[in-house]
Amino acid sequence: MNFGSDNTSGVHPKIMDALVGANTGFATSYGDDLIMDRVRQQIRDLFEAPTAAVYLVTTGSAANSLALATYVDAWDVIYCHQASHISNDECGAPEFYSGGARLMALEGENGKLLPETLRAAVQSTPVGDVHTYQRGALSVTNTSEMGTVYTCEEIAALSSVAKEFDLPFHMDGARFANALAKIGCNPAEMTWKSGVDVLSFGGTKNGLMGVEAVIMFDPDKSWEFELRRKRGGHLLSKHRYLSVQMQAYLTNDHWLDTARMANDRAARLAQGLGKIDGVNIACPTDANMLFISATRAKHRAAMAAGAVYSLAPFGTSLEGDDDEMLNARMVCSWSTTDVEIDQLLAVLST
Repeated sequence: MNFGSDNTSGVHPKIMDALVGANTGFATSYGDDLIMDRVRQQIRDLFEAPTAAVYLVTTGSAANSLALATYVDAWDVIYCHQASHISNDECGAPEFYSGGARLMALEGENGKLLPETLRAAVQSTPVGDVHTYQRGALSVTNTSEMGTVYTCEEIAALSSVAKEFDLPFHMDGARFANALAKIGCNPAEMTWKSGVDVLSFGGTKNGLMGVEAVIMFDPDKSWEFELRRKRGGHLLSKHRYLSVQMQAYLTNDHWLDTARMANDRAARLAQGLGKIDGVNIACPTDANMLFISATRAKHRAAMAAGAVYSLAPFGTSLEGDDDEMLNARMVCSWSTTDVEIDQLLAVLST
């Protein structure tokens, strides 16, 4: 019963088979392999962006931080949600790679920013004041860290504000596939057609061993990104092992199939939890993450039975009043099974 994170699930067999298949002979290094040529074309076709610059790195932190550093200066502000991964879970990497750009963490219900919140934050950043940070970029996460999904219309509304103030627009898409599977639009509509300038396109949380793509829809800054990637130590020599994962991920819509599997299992889990007394679902379950509250007694019983998930905030103790309500996050992956879901529901129902 492991609902700890989609990071903890294994590599999908199709991806592992692709890695084994690529492990013969020789291949040009540092991203000049022939597989990468095909990946670039796959992504350009998928996103209807024939001139997009496409690069691969091994982690989401590298993708986000290098992308943002390419679009901001050291004295700029990056506007983001207070729950965002770049704000809470990357050990200051965006600030480090940008040379000091500040993250301005903004409030927003259920993990999502509103245009009026963004506008107020930008307007609160003075123009032409040498004593303070300057207006830099907007970064949003889709799927958000609260498991909710921005619609294309919501992205476009945020983009309208960003463009009003000449802010580049970055999207953290660690769970982009899950968001797209939920909304049902196409990748172009969720990104550049809605005003996104650069996307961190995730794969690691969706069955890959460790690959994220940075897609720059305007290639003007591509050379700077290449230099930053190399200087930051994220240009792999044996790059074909990244390329082949992404190639297999994109072939025959495998990336969407696995995302739908994870979303469907989260929906099934949410439906079951919603029927249990003493369990409340805290926000909409749009994708593959659930945020719930339940009594300490139920959490204790579930974990004693072998369930793995995270209590919130970090460090919350299972010791204490049985009837106190504690918050938790549960995540489903492509490999989550109906058996695991039924086992968890059975324990929490008692």
